[in-house]
Amino acid sequence: MTPLTTRGIIAALALLATAEVSAQDSAALRGMEYRSVGPNRGGRVTAVTGVPTQPHTFYMGVASGGVFRTTDAGNTWSPIADGGIPVGSIGDIAVSLSNPNVIYVGTGSDGLRSNVSTGRGVYKSTDAGQTWTFAGLRDVGQIGSVRIHPTDPNVVYVAANGNMFRNNPERGVFRTRDGGRSWQRILHVSDSTGAADLELQPGNPNTIFAVMSRAERKPWTIISGAHEGGIYKSTNGGDGWTKLAGGLPTGLIGKGNIGVTNANPNRLYLLYEAAPGGGMYRSDDVGATWTRTSAMPQLIQRPFYYTTLTADPTNADIVYAAAEGFYKSVDAGRTFRPVRTPHSDNHDLWINPGDANVMVQANDGGANVSLDGGQTWSTQYNQPTAEMYQVYLDNQFPYRLYGAQQDNSTIILPSRPLNSDDGWEWRTGPGCETGPVIPHPTNPDTVYGSCKGQYSRMSLRTGNEQHYWIGAQSLYGNPGKDLVLRFQRVSPMEISPHNAGVLYYGSQYVHRTRDEGVTWERISPDLTWNPPERQQRSSGEPITIDATGEEVYSTLYAIEESPLEAGVIWTGSNDGLFHVTRDNGTTWTNITPRDLPAGGRITTINPSPHRRGSAYYAVHRYLLGDFAPYIYRTDDYGRSWTKIVTGIPGDTPARVVREDPDRAGLLYAGTEFGMYASFDNGARWHRFQQNMPVLPINDIKVHRQDLVVATQGRGYWIMYNLTPLHQTTPRVASSAAFLYQPADAYRFRYSTGRGSLGAAAPDYPAPGAQIDYWLAAPRAVTIDILDPRGTVIRSFTSGPAQGAGVAEPRSPEEDMRPQFPPGGPRVTTNTGVNRFTWDLRYPGPWNASARAPAGAGPTAVPGTYTVRLTSGNYSATQPLVVRVDPRNAADGLTQADLQEQFEVAMRIRDLVSDANRLVARVRSAKTRLASGTGAAADTLRAVSALESRLITPSIRYSKPELQTHITYLFSLANRSEQKVGRDVIERHAVLRRELDTITNEVNTVLGPGR
Repeated sequence: MTPLTTRGIIAALALLATAEVSAQDSAALRGMEYRSVGPNRGGRVTAVTGVPTQPHTFYMGVASGGVFRTTDAGNTWSPIADGGIPVGSIGDIAVSLSNPNVIYVGTGSDGLRSNVSTGRGVYKSTDAGQTWTFAGLRDVGQIGSVRIHPTDPNVVYVAANGNMFRNNPERGVFRTRDGGRSWQRILHVSDSTGAADLELQPGNPNTIFAVMSRAERKPWTIISGAHEGGIYKSTNGGDGWTKLAGGLPTGLIGKGNIGVTNANPNRLYLLYEAAPGGGMYRSDDVGATWTRTSAMPQLIQRPFYYTTLTADPTNADIVYAAAEGFYKSVDAGRTFRPVRTPHSDNHDLWINPGDANVMVQANDGGANVSLDGGQTWSTQYNQPTAEMYQVYLDNQFPYRLYGAQQDNSTIILPSRPLNSDDGWEWRTGPGCETGPVIPHPTNPDTVYGSCKGQYSRMSLRTGNEQHYWIGAQSLYGNPGKDLVLRFQRVSPMEISPHNAGVLYYGSQYVHRTRDEGVTWERISPDLTWNPPERQQRSSGEPITIDATGEEVYSTLYAIEESPLEAGVIWTGSNDGLFHVTRDNGTTWTNITPRDLPAGGRITTINPSPHRRGSAYYAVHRYLLGDFAPYIYRTDDYGRSWTKIVTGIPGDTPARVVREDPDRAGLLYAGTEFGMYASFDNGARWHRFQQNMPVLPINDIKVHRQDLVVATQGRGYWIMYNLTPLHQTTPRVASSAAFLYQPADAYRFRYSTGRGSLGAAAPDYPAPGAQIDYWLAAPRAVTIDILDPRGTVIRSFTSGPAQGAGVAEPRSPEEDMRPQFPPGGPRVTTNTGVNRFTWDLRYPGPWNASARAPAGAGPTAVPGTYTVRLTSGNYSATQPLVVRVDPRNAADGLTQADLQEQFEVAMRIRDLVSDANRLVARVRSAKTRLASGTGAAADTLRAVSALESRLITPSIRYSKPELQTHITYLFSLANRSEQKVGRDVIERHAVLRRELDTITNEVNTVLGPGR
């Protein structure tokens, strides 16, 4: 990773020919931030825990979305490790019993799906999650358990599965006695067998139990189990271990999970994958002997993914086990009944040792809390932790995002609020959790979906989903050799950029339809490597078959047609081959780079939107144990390739690459550990993470100058308005200050509050005009907004306080420099790019307390305005176009309507100002005359009588007086986009006369006003 100096980043942005860019600080782009836009429903959570002494405090570790905490029993969840733990995949969380401020997080989820993201060791907090430090074990891969000594938080044990994609020695049980400064590997079986689970005996922490098993992921199979491994016990804190045998399976043994209970420290439960003998086991003599209590198949379903077991800490006969379903036994594991949870696919459970009714449970839909023993659960619709496979955009206004959420449905959600900002404006689309889902380019009612290799077309208006499965073969459970068409779980689908009636779909072949799927034609040969040995058996070995389409190997994974040349189609397979056709599928050429090792997954292809024959490929090979990034560029239709990964760390797999359609050579890359950008066509990459948490990035699109990102674990993020990246020139590099031309602004109306979901609500930008400017160093800034006639209507200054818009003192008649309270518009003075948002409002009515206009005034009429930025000797202007919301225009709202609404609102605003000034004058007179006698007392009585007609009493529901009627009218005239009502105009005339009358009466009593 190469950060940039402030001047260096501008030089790179300008695509200058200079060869060197020095490394210092990438904060120059801090003004450009990503914003989370949902969806606000939970994704896969594989670790949960709680705090016994804080019964409403719980933690969850998202499979690839970081660490969250709730302090109100699941009503709200907030991320606590963003910026502190630089990896999204979480394996386990442990809170110290003796000091709940001490938390250890083991990274690397042990839910080993094919899209599992790797861990990078252990992290520690000593202040309840406010700050984090790295605590070692970087290379142990996926972590199954973290256990803290009950009285010494410096003694910690970790069960490390190891690298899930290749053999490595960093597997087994590890111990630290100094809070993570150093570690010992205290139990090791082999470089292919790791530790899946770990428990300390209640009341005797020197007695430790560990489950050792082999687990490995390949692109074509899941390996869970071997003849080595088993259940191990230590009675001396891990210094020595004994393998337990009495009554346990002795053949193939796989993943297991141990349960202990405070209610009977001698009792152990074990949920075990084995052949033969899988099922639930119990020991009542601290592991010396075991009895299988249940062989119920549902308990050991998909054991590599589940194998969940928790014993009740208050009743030794109650034990919970889970897989796709969630089950409870009250007879020591002999029989189980289902317990309903908000989502299926269950991964973890923590029960408060002081009150077994208090628990938190994890599943593929998030985390949920129960305070009544599992009878009811908290919601999962307050957790923006979705794993989104891809993102497609439509051409509506505002545009929508389309994608598939793992473990849930496809989803369609707006890029900005349609009606509110509470996060509930999304809907489901066609297909299912894998997608993709793509809108028709010109008909937003039609959306194409996919479900694990099966295509469909939906009308959103009717909800009817038509299924046109290519080949119509049942896909689950088959080895590759038995599949006529090898469709991956995430099969590629694309619409031709030249003909909206043409759609491509990928198996090992490219399929094309011209009638929305009713008929399909095959337009390619097999475009995969297809080694026969990878197709002979179903996925899942050596114990449990698991063939759900994830491990279908030798299939196409990406298809793209050039946006510049019809019939130039690029493909990539999940076993490493690149192909291109330049004649619409008649002939195909293998263009795989010679230096690309065999077998990797081509995750995305991006034909250049600027140059014919140019394309970018992103390939990852981490499922083969190779964590290097692979991004390639060709400029000659694949005859030659350049590997472009300089600046991306060598252990950071790349998932997606895109070229900006508005600026040639500006590239974005999504990796296993976040975002990168290149400003010189891939010659060098720079970290472009900004404020987004470190996550796997599955997809990137640039649309309407917005950067849209699909993450695996935190839903969708958008960097709105890439203006600074598109407009920078060499001139900027030598400027002390620079004002960019603003993007067009639209008259959106929506709140920027958090809605009903609290911290989980979408983080939409404030509506208005975004004004970007560059500063070479911090310095005072003034931003003026001029109307089409050149009159200053608003002025904002950085003022004496950093970042606050503070106004200079002025008389009541002045209305050019409104004062903003804390939290108002910010004029920042940071080095680099700064962003200020004008809310498109004119100054509000005069306010007595501020002695200035305050609050929101009338909204600017669509038209061309001018932005002027002044900083020291620098002064520049740029045009700013304000446009009507196209939806309102389509609804019949005209420019003339908005002009009239503005003029009426301005007149009413002035009426409010006059009323406020009169109220201030009356109140001032009352204060002055309060202690007077004689004539002064008579004047006071007259003023009080006038006050009673002017000001509404503070008692709620009092009869409104004149000032209230006037402010009420202003809110009516200024609250929405509409043709102004005739009643508003007539009411303004009535209130104007009434205010003039009472003003004359005040003048009679007090003398002419000032």
